[in-house]
Amino acid sequence: MKLPAKHMNYVSDHTLFIAELKAKNPAMEEGQRAGRALLWDKPPVSLDEQDRQMASAVKQQAYVYQNKN
Repeated sequence: MKLPAKHMNYVSDHTLFIAELKAKNPAMEEGQRAGRALLWDKPPVSLDEQDRQMASAVKQQAYVYQNKN
């Protein structure tokens, strides 16, 4: 859907807020990239390592809060 010419220069309040926030704190994006690398960007695991991890995993019952009496 193409917008009419009178709406082509519209910028939402959210977009303005984010642009202003980035202008005030230029290091914010670098911090976000560092956080992503810390939590999500992991190196690939070899098949041998996957097999070792699966073999060493402790079996867990289906409902962990119920005791076997």
